[in-house]
Amino acid sequence: MRFSYLEQIAEYMVRFTHIVAAYRYDDTGIRLIFDRENSWNFDMQRGNSTISIGEAANRGKVYQAPFDVLLAKRFNRSTIQSITLHNHDKIIRITVNTSGSYKSETTILQFEFTGKNTNVIILDKDEVVLEALRHIDKEVSSRCVRVGQVLDDMPKPPYEPKSYPLEDVRAFLVDEFRRRSNDKLNRLKLEKIALLKKRLATLQKHLDGLESESALMEEAEKSQHSGHLVLANLDLIKPYEKSVELNDFDGTPIRLELPSGCHSASGCAESFFKRSKKAKQKAIGLHQERSNLESKIRHHELFIQTVTEASTPEEIALLFPSKTGGSKLKSSDSIAEFWIDGVKVSLGKSEKGNIELLRNAKARDIWMHLKDRPSAHVIITTDKQQLPERLLEAAAKLCVDFSVFEKGAYLVDYTPRREVRVQEGANVLYTNYKTLNVQKG
Repeated sequence: MRFSYLEQIAEYMVRFTHIVAAYRYDDTGIRLIFDRENSWNFDMQRGNSTISIGEAANRGKVYQAPFDVLLAKRFNRSTIQSITLHNHDKIIRITVNTSGSYKSETTILQFEFTGKNTNVIILDKDEVVLEALRHIDKEVSSRCVRVGQVLDDMPKPPYEPKSYPLEDVRAFLVDEFRRRSNDKLNRLKLEKIALLKKRLATLQKHLDGLESESALMEEAEKSQHSGHLVLANLDLIKPYEKSVELNDFDGTPIRLELPSGCHSASGCAESFFKRSKKAKQKAIGLHQERSNLESKIRHHELFIQTVTEASTPEEIALLFPSKTGGSKLKSSDSIAEFWIDGVKVSLGKSEKGNIELLRNAKARDIWMHLKDRPSAHVIITTDKQQLPERLLEAAAKLCVDFSVFEKGAYLVDYTPRREVRVQEGANVLYTNYKTLNVQKG
C-alpha cells in the first residue's frame, strides 16, 4: 500500500477514541471494530497488504493462537491514546490503554506495510515484543521480531515518497473492501468449482462403471434354476462331465454347461446355488453402492450451485473449513462439517449421514430440517439455550442449499435434539419447534 495513502488513513483514524473489538478474521487479516459503523480490515498479506472498511456477514474460524489471545486481551474495549504513522515509514502504530481491576496497561499495535517484511506486532510501552503475527529470527532478517526482545526500528526509506491525495478516505476504503472482496470471490469460485467438478467427474466415472444389478439378478435366477434342474436329474449326470443334455421343467430340451471341477451331480448343483447366492449379494451391494454414489453426486451438484451463488468470500470460506481436531464426529463421506462464528454445524450428505447425525447428537444440540419435505438434516453442536439469530439463519441456509436446487422461499424447522423422535431410518417426528424463512437464490 502506498505511503501517501497510509499517511492520509492514519490522519483520518485519529477521530476514533475506542476499539470495541480486535480479532483475526483470516490467516493474515486483522479486524478492528471502532464503532457500529466502522469495522476496519487490515489485510497483511506479504507484498499485497491493504486496509479496507466493511464486515462479512459471518465470522468463520475463530483463531486462538497466543497472538490472538493477547490481541483480544489488550485491545478489546480499549481506549485509544494515539494513532500515528511511525518513523515516517509505511507503519501505522496504534497505542491504547486498558483498565483492569488492579492496574491499567499501555499496549502498542503496530501494522507494518513493508513488502516482504509485512507484519503485525504487539508491543508494550517499552517497545518490547509481546506477540507478533510473524516471528522473525535473526537468521532470516537483520531485524529480529521475537517475544521478549526490544523491537528495532526499520531503516528509513532512502527516498521521498510521492503524494497521491485521496478525495474521500472513507469512500476509498469502502471501495477497497468491495474490490478486494469481488476479486477474492471470483478467484475462490473458480478454484473451488474446479475442485468440486473434478471430484464430481470421479464419482460419475465410478457410477458409470458399475455393473448392472438387473443383469446380476438375472444371472442369479438362471444359476438357481440350473441348480434345481441338476437336483431333479441327478441320475442322468455323470461325474466330471462338462455339459449334459436335459429336459427343462416345461419339457423343453436344454443343454446345460456344468461348473468345472465338479466330482458329482450334487456338487454341480451346490456350485450353481453358490453362484446364484454370490450374484444376488453382489447385486444388493451394487444397489447400495449406486445409491451412495448418487447421493454423493447430488451433494456435489448442490455444492457447486451453492458456491456459484455465493455473494461473499466469507460464504465460500464457510463451505471449505480448515480441518480441526478434537471433535467427536469427524467429517466423512456421509457428513459435512462447517464452522459458523466458532460453532460446529454438521450436515448429512445422505440418508446414512442423517441417521449418523441423529445417533450422535446430544440432547441440547439444535436439529434443523426443511418443513414438510425431504432434506438434509443439520445439527448445531451447542449446549446454549439461546443462539444468535445470525448463526441460526446461516445454518438454516446450509440446510436449504444442500437440499434443493430450485430458487425460492423455504421454511426450515429447528428444535433441540431431545424433541426429535426417530421413527425409521432418518424419518422423525418432532415437537416444540420454531421456524425460519430462508430465501434461496
